[in-house]
Amino acid sequence: MSAPSLAEGRAATPPPLGRSPWRTAARRLRRDPAALIGLGIVLLFVLMALTAPVLTALNGHGPNEFHPEKIDKALAGAPKGALGGVDGDFWLGVEPGTGRDVFSRMVHGARISLLISVLATGVATAAGTALGLLAGFSGGRLDALISRVMDLVLSFPQLIFMIALVSVLPEGNRTLELVFVMGFFGWPYVGRIVRGQALVLRSREFVEAARAAGMTRARILFREVLPNLLAPILVYATLTVPINIGTEAALSFLGIGVRPPDSSWGQMMATAMTWYQVDPMFFVVPGVCLLLTVLAFTLLGDAFRDALDPRSATR
Repeated sequence: MSAPSLAEGRAATPPPLGRSPWRTAARRLRRDPAALIGLGIVLLFVLMALTAPVLTALNGHGPNEFHPEKIDKALAGAPKGALGGVDGDFWLGVEPGTGRDVFSRMVHGARISLLISVLATGVATAAGTALGLLAGFSGGRLDALISRVMDLVLSFPQLIFMIALVSVLPEGNRTLELVFVMGFFGWPYVGRIVRGQALVLRSREFVEAARAAGMTRARILFREVLPNLLAPILVYATLTVPINIGTEAALSFLGIGVRPPDSSWGQMMATAMTWYQVDPMFFVVPGVCLLLTVLAFTLLGDAFRDALDPRSATR
């Protein structure tokens, strides 16, 4: 469950004269087949999540509509027909025991999975960037204090403590609870990356020149230091999204994540465990969605890392 690690002390190297580093990175990404495949899959799932109500309206079945006529009560609720009840009306079949439309639950599950993972990544990235920047640029006791807090949080077995925290939280918005719990355990990773870079950048010539010009510390941090940290932060965030997708799925699979009637891929897989011998299709659909989403974000994150790496041989 650990987040991707980047070299803490590696400072960015300036791009070739007259060439924007972001424009160079975009050019490299356009030439990377893996990046294009990953981006295409990500955009497909994002579009599916955003248009879930439209897709279910076209399908004609809401995610929580029961269709008892599609299941065989004599077989304990197994779907009627081949491939879990796949036909012209139910494109991916129906859920065993309830007859709910698998396609509708799958697209609404995409909304939950992507929403929680992206928001948790945003919380972790924002908190880690702010505290890492403050620690690395300030140094001294403040740096030591923030670094020890990072070490303390990183020492927790994450999944076990996530389960414990989510279980004892009061009844409320489970989506927000998952976002903040996952963000709490994720911020030290980006914090260590940003701290390491800030330690290097604070002694660079352009920072010294800004100090000599009378710029305030806050202005130096946000105008001079932070722009030079955007590349590793972006790489971290992109590679952390698939980790959070897997974490949310694991928590929902264990029964402490998203609660019914809301749909989640992990929740669907947990239900499918008791039916996989009778209806393997119900297990395959959320499993393939998880596989493709995690793979796509990983490919995209690796491509971002290579494209933004100043030592890359590809120009």
